[in-house]
Amino acid sequence: MGLSLKADTDDLRESPQVHLVKQLLGEGREVTVWDENVLLGRLVASNREYIESAIPHIAALLCENSDDAIKNADIVILATKVVHRDELETRLRADQSVIDLVNFEKSRRPVTRGNYEGICW
Repeated sequence: MGLSLKADTDDLRESPQVHLVKQLLGEGREVTVWDENVLLGRLVASNREYIESAIPHIAALLCENSDDAIKNADIVILATKVVHRDELETRLRADQSVIDLVNFEKSRRPVTRGNYEGICW
């Protein structure tokens, strides 16, 4: 959940999330990606060149909506604060773990039946 450098932008250059996805793929993990601001058809110039060289098959990983990104995941990584608590709570299964990389405020954190871990905050 989240791929761009920061919320409300489609800038993927220097995004740590791009590096994370690339590493997970390199380790043989299945990855799906959702970012409401990243639409492959709208990426232009160096931004598009960057993502296509970093993750050549990015189009196959991008989901049109957050539900598609979450539904088959074992682990949901929150890398953007754009995700809404209610959205997550209704879609997360008890067997899914959540890794929060952006430090959602306690009032915005989804109440999960699974494991919720914060990393890098």
